[in-house]
Amino acid sequence: MQDHATVVITGASSGIGLAAAEQLAARGFRVVLVGRTERRLNAAVDRVRAAGQGREPGWFRADFERLTEVRALAGYLLDTYPHIDVLVNNAGRRVLSHRLTEDGNEATVQANHLGHFLLSGLLRDRLRGGRIINTAVRPAANVRIDPDELNIPAERYRSVPAYQMTKAANILFAMEAARRWPDVLSMSFHPGLVRTNIGDDTALRYFFRYAPFLISPERSAAAMLPLITSPAGDLRNGGFYAGGRLPRLTRRIFTPEIAARLWDASERALA
Repeated sequence: MQDHATVVITGASSGIGLAAAEQLAARGFRVVLVGRTERRLNAAVDRVRAAGQGREPGWFRADFERLTEVRALAGYLLDTYPHIDVLVNNAGRRVLSHRLTEDGNEATVQANHLGHFLLSGLLRDRLRGGRIINTAVRPAANVRIDPDELNIPAERYRSVPAYQMTKAANILFAMEAARRWPDVLSMSFHPGLVRTNIGDDTALRYFFRYAPFLISPERSAAAMLPLITSPAGDLRNGGFYAGGRLPRLTRRIFTPEIAARLWDASERALA
């Protein structure tokens, strides 16, 4: 992908998203930052502007727990950018206890999957010939996903399994988008165990700040950049990348049938 391309990054006010935005701006890309918290987003815009040697980045505040804000974000992007070369669906959240959004969805699945599914669909035509990259995680051996029950009942809700399920959904979304939208290169990406603020509103905040084996957001973002900059022919549509490779995914979950069922279930959840 050539420099000066337009790259939209959600979850860009801190962590991997901000590091990727800075690295892309330094290379001359036109970067659009999306963040949930105005104070952090304003600080991130200043950093990306500096990395781009004064070039003004785009920005928009949106909380993916509110689908009206996701639709407003899509409206801003469609009104502002004639073509979007890359959409990085990076925003993610761990929710400590069961909570429903104002849209009636469990908060983890909406913030991590349904919001990005909606945004990608609304931008689909503007992304023709471009790329979608979903920040996922390497699936745990015990990960479970039931497309017919995206909204886990409160009595069975557990924070970590719910988060793992939504990250599996990010992989399945990329798989099915590759089939349904062949003119968009869709991939998912494992960033590694990164020192970020993803657990700030949960009991995991100390782990993600102080665990000694975590890698920096800058190192993780540098591993993502080849998915943005490499020639399309060097990448696999629908592929899940970890450490620059395509690890084998369990056929218990990551099948075309389950990917298609998840897509249909996601459309029903947003109807």
